Amino acid sequence: MQPIIKPSSELRKNYNRIAEICRVNKTPVFLTLNGEGDTVIMDIETYSRREEDLAAAERLLAAERARLAGTLGHSIDEFQNNMRQAIKKGAKTHGE
Repeated sequence: MQPIIKPSSELRKNYNRIAEICRVNKTPVFLTLNGEGDTVIMDIETYSRREEDLAAAERLLAAERARLAGTLGHSIDEFQNNMRQAIKKGAKTHGE
C-alpha cells in the first residue's frame, strides 16, 4: 500500500476525514509542512499494535543477544515446568 501523504493544512481543515483515513486503512498518514515531511498520525489501534510488535521485537533481540553472549538459557524441561507453574498460579488467581 502506498503511503498516504497530506499537507498539514489538510489536518486543520479536515481532521475528521484524516482520522477516518487512519481508522479505515489502518495505516499512518504522513503530513508535510512546506513540502517537507513533518508529522505522522495514526489511529490508536494501529499505534497500540505497533507498540506491541516493537516490544516483542525488543524482547527477541535481547534474548538473541544473550544467546550470542553465551548467557545460559533454560532447557525445554525447565521451560515446560515454568509454564506449568505459571498456569497453575494463574488458575488460582482467577479462582479456578
